Amino acid sequence: MADSRHQPSLTEVRAQHVLDLGRLADYFSQHLPQFPGALSARQFKDGQSNPTYLLASGGQNFVLRKKPPGDLLPGAHRIEREFRIISALADHGVPVPDALHLCEDDTIIGTPFYVMAHVEGGVCQDPALPGMAPDERSAIYADMANVMAQLHGIDWKAAGLSDYGKHENYIARQIALWSRQYEAAKTGVIAEMDALMRWLPENIPPGDETCLVHGDFRLGNLILDPEAARIAAVLDWELSTLGHPLTDLAYNCLPYYLPAGEDAVLPGIAGADLDALGIPSEDAHIGAYCRAAGRADGIADWSFYITFSMFRLASIAQGVYARALQGNASSAKAKDYDKRAIKLAKIAWALQAG
Repeated sequence: MADSRHQPSLTEVRAQHVLDLGRLADYFSQHLPQFPGALSARQFKDGQSNPTYLLASGGQNFVLRKKPPGDLLPGAHRIEREFRIISALADHGVPVPDALHLCEDDTIIGTPFYVMAHVEGGVCQDPALPGMAPDERSAIYADMANVMAQLHGIDWKAAGLSDYGKHENYIARQIALWSRQYEAAKTGVIAEMDALMRWLPENIPPGDETCLVHGDFRLGNLILDPEAARIAAVLDWELSTLGHPLTDLAYNCLPYYLPAGEDAVLPGIAGADLDALGIPSEDAHIGAYCRAAGRADGIADWSFYITFSMFRLASIAQGVYARALQGNASSAKAKDYDKRAIKLAKIAWALQAG
């Protein structure tokens, strides 16, 4: 059973993210009549990108997710895409919350938003899964590999998602995108980021694959079933698109390269006693994914995919820090993210330069 201490952390709605609950209730009366009457709201603490709220009405809970206020980086915070993909995936066995309503009218609460069902369960940001038994950790990691493989195996053309992204050269385009995003959010010189932006385009492995990718497939974006060691729902589809499956897998494996026990942009398990915890080694986790996905075990150029994923995460961290300076980040911890971007860039470059 998932540890009750992993319940999502909620707080009072932050000042910069206050909702006009009266206007929202009036809107719901027309578009979501299953949520009648007055609304109350609390905000989820986790998540750096799009403010997310637990709303209550008439004894029912549901979740609202919106774009942040202020000037946004080009192409970022695409909640409309999140709504589209969770709507599509509901028919393909990937565990997602029910998508209930999308509002693209920014006059209601100041930005577009969508509403989804509230899925009971816990969320744990720490890949060491504290408080759980070894067999529970093993089962959750196995299900994480299976769900990721299930997503990658969907026939995206048959699912009506042929226009969900471009069909080739995903990695090259991603390197260019996150280089641009980093430059747009830059607040100082990080030499390792400059080096990575030169090195990555010249070292993309041969071959290409296209599938549906989540883009942020990590433990902290999974709701864990409160009654069993399994995944109840996958959250935060903002970065989903058509892309290369090994980028999702590498990003999911980044905790194996990040120190355990540190407050980081992505918590790590490097240096932890994985056998005692019941957590598979990186090789075992990759093997479980490969078996579930029906691909040959052993991935050529694996260090490239890890380096790329670390670079991308550093760029994301820099963007979080830039939003914090503007006063519109979703988390109170966002002002620490400049240090995290620097640390991630150093780790990423050391994987190649070392």
